Amino acid sequence: MRNKSASTFLFLEIAESLRRRISAGELRPGDRLPPVRSMAQRWNCTPGTVGRAYAALADEGLIEAHRGSGTRVTLNLLEPGRPVWGWASLINRAEQLLLYALGQGQTPEQASAALSVAISRWRDLQRVGTPPAKVAPDHGQPIRFVGSHDLALETLAQMVSESDGSVQLDVHFRGSLGGLMALNQGTADIAGVHLWDESTDSYNVPFVRRLLPGRRVALLSLARRELGLMVPAGNPQGIQGLSDLRRPEVNLVNRQPGSGTRVWLDAQLKAMGCPPTAVAGYQREELTHMAVARAVARGEASVGLGILAAAAAHQLQFIPLTQEQYDLVVPDEQWNVAPVRTLVECIRSDRFAQAVEALGGYDLANVGQTTWVS
Repeated sequence: MRNKSASTFLFLEIAESLRRRISAGELRPGDRLPPVRSMAQRWNCTPGTVGRAYAALADEGLIEAHRGSGTRVTLNLLEPGRPVWGWASLINRAEQLLLYALGQGQTPEQASAALSVAISRWRDLQRVGTPPAKVAPDHGQPIRFVGSHDLALETLAQMVSESDGSVQLDVHFRGSLGGLMALNQGTADIAGVHLWDESTDSYNVPFVRRLLPGRRVALLSLARRELGLMVPAGNPQGIQGLSDLRRPEVNLVNRQPGSGTRVWLDAQLKAMGCPPTAVAGYQREELTHMAVARAVARGEASVGLGILAAAAAHQLQFIPLTQEQYDLVVPDEQWNVAPVRTLVECIRSDRFAQAVEALGGYDLANVGQTTWVS
């Protein structure tokens, strides 16, 4: 018996089975596909389900309808230089992931989150920093995001694009302080921050007031997230907390100055009376949580400070230390701009919440809530 989710996406299975027959040569260019009703009886489904499968294959260029002679495999499918197969193969692999997830009792949102993490891991290896252009957002132009790295941002960028093809979230990870400075300098439209203020034991508001004095901005809650130590599976060095960073055999991989993670760590080391020079590896810096996790996974460091989702993406053990508030900082003049409204709607959607929860380590009780600061 198929579960309910798998039945909903039966048309994907039908499309995949036909792709395989075409790729194996069982169905050759010009061959006729079974009539929709016949195919529906074979798969014990409605004609509409088969119709969706045929429509998907037609969109990929694999099949085409011929008046009076039914639906056939595209005649010029194998012409040299025709890009159909590469695109069809990519879709096929993506659908295999989705069908596997559904078969394991997962949701489409969880499958989407897994794909976002995979893309994030690849981008982390390929990322080359380029400064964002100094233009204001509008329809057809990107929303320039500068700020702290978070895997939820990868998911959000994808959903914003899917929601409105004319809106793109142009993401540049420069750390929390870098995001606020970009807003100050006019090189960003929104910033992502998670800055803990030691004197008030609160997040983000004190820094916004200091770095954006006199400006009215919205703090849009993205999530609260688990921050902790990431160590190799099995925790071979028996690391339990920040005090273990003093041990000479423990080698840290750090975040860059200005990142919220670095600000928090420096405050904790100061409170412990532990100078940075006493921490092996303190000077080694990475720009993202994923880069820190990758360094630990490769054995280049024995511990790093990061979020649970990054640890899970690299199969690392996680030692929780605190929960931090991650907010998007949106200036008042951008709040009602159409692309930004699309972004806000995506953040407040159930689909976004389900996808981010699938990443692990996020508390979305306050997602989408807004606090105005001036």
